[in-house]
Amino acid sequence: MSNPVIYSVTPVGFRLDFKDPFIFCAHHIDHFPKGNADLGPATPALNDEYNMYYGEVVPGFPEHPHTGFETITLVESGTVDHFDSLGNAGRYADGDVQWLTTGNGVEHCEMFPLIHDERENPLELFQIWFNSSPEQKKQPADYKMFWREQIPHVIENDVSGRKSDLRVISGQFKHTEAIPRPPHSWAAAAENRVNIYMITLDPEAELIIPATTATSTRFCYFYQGKTLQVEDQSIDFKHLLELQPDTDIHLKAGNLESRILWLEGEPIGAPVAMRGPFVLNSDEELNAAFRRYRETHFGEWPWPSPAPVFKKEQPRFATYNGGEHKEFPEQL
Repeated sequence: MSNPVIYSVTPVGFRLDFKDPFIFCAHHIDHFPKGNADLGPATPALNDEYNMYYGEVVPGFPEHPHTGFETITLVESGTVDHFDSLGNAGRYADGDVQWLTTGNGVEHCEMFPLIHDERENPLELFQIWFNSSPEQKKQPADYKMFWREQIPHVIENDVSGRKSDLRVISGQFKHTEAIPRPPHSWAAAAENRVNIYMITLDPEAELIIPATTATSTRFCYFYQGKTLQVEDQSIDFKHLLELQPDTDIHLKAGNLESRILWLEGEPIGAPVAMRGPFVLNSDEELNAAFRRYRETHFGEWPWPSPAPVFKKEQPRFATYNGGEHKEFPEQL
């Protein structure tokens, strides 16, 4: 019998569907082969081993528009090259997080260059689509890099000495606060209690997630391991749980290391009208946004192709303010 703390348990494929303020999450896993001179795959996919998505030479998502919501991209392994119509660009990888508020419109591309030609190029990333308030949908687009060197970790040991490692991507866990979110994000205000954690539990480790408010939404995605005990219920991996928010939740890993994406936050409470990559509050607003996109493309695309990538040797970096400011994580 289900525990009353667990509202639902849903098997997951590629896409996880959430509730306000979250929209959905795509979990990309690809076993890319060695790269070639163009940073594409050196060998073709014979049995759907990997996806090119919409890339023709390099896997990824060439130039495309967004408006009215936020994308939170968490890279567990692999490399992402980012370019946008604001004139910004960057490369991030292997534990980095990019938080983009699309506001009143932006075009960008996300390409997955296969930078290793001597070994395979595995890719695993999560992209969370996170809603914005009606006022935030009108603001200029913006983004911020959360480099892996900056993201706070909380290490806890249970009574048996087994370790839990919790990365605080948004909000806070107990007394540890995350890096500030972009200013026009629903997650920027502490009162919205948007907590996003990436949790790794040692085999049989136990961890308690503190209660949040009764009005919050709360989800747990168990994406790696064998089984996870949530309260008194055993959950198989690749399942999404919706949980009671205003109670402590007891987790216990099975006999393998377990990994979890944890999401919770106060709902925005506004109507949602969604059509493709646009998320607004009414059909009228969607129609106006599509007209505006056809007229303006949310700014001139300043890059030489719709699917640019950097050279293989390019280290991780990001640019801001139309490319005026350049940031390297090792210099922070």
